[in-house]
Amino acid sequence: MNEEILERLDILIKLQAAALTAPMESSKDKILFLSNAGLGPTLIANILGTSTNTVNVTLSKSRKPAKAK
Repeated sequence: MNEEILERLDILIKLQAAALTAPMESSKDKILFLSNAGLGPTLIANILGTSTNTVNVTLSKSRKPAKAK
């Protein structure tokens, strides 16, 4: 029973995340939004259909200050 509840919660989280990020154009914006909402890189990657490495790289780059030109 607990497994069924967890599976349904997982589906709800994914549906809600997909609905909230649908209007966003870039995957970077989606990753940052979901990360700020408290989701971890593995779950973000799973929701967006990308790799955990891609999510981690995007988050890492977003924390670094932009270089002056």
